[in-house]
Amino acid sequence: MIYYNYIIASFIVRVFLGILFFAQGFDKVFRLKVHSVIHAFEHPLEEHKMPAWIIKSAGVYTSYAELICGFLLLIGLMKSIALYLLGLDLLLVCTALSVIKPMWDTQFVLSRLALLITLLLLPPNWDVISIDYLIGMIEFFNKMKLI
Repeated sequence: MIYYNYIIASFIVRVFLGILFFAQGFDKVFRLKVHSVIHAFEHPLEEHKMPAWIIKSAGVYTSYAELICGFLLLIGLMKSIALYLLGLDLLLVCTALSVIKPMWDTQFVLSRLALLITLLLLPPNWDVISIDYLIGMIEFFNKMKLI
């Protein structure tokens, strides 16, 4: 019975984090538009001598990484890769915000970071409510010549 709690807990944390990132990425890509996100950070970062190409690249990367990797977490596909890319996303956001204002409010970033680290540390065999697990089972049965 306790093992099921681990499975459900892993599922809830993964889907919750996926929703947070997907919604943020959706907002950046489809509502605000990526150029608006870049524009919001351009002036403050350029004042700190940050090259324009880095600002633009990071703006595009963070917007699409949050959208795509958030969706991948939601469905449980390529979870590890999605978590690594979202970890890089959080490092970029943290860097940009720290350059702009060293004492910035971390409340939204820290919660995402805590959930991301939790998912990285949870045993992969707990995440059975996912497409990754389904693909693994199909591959296993194919190797065993049961399908």
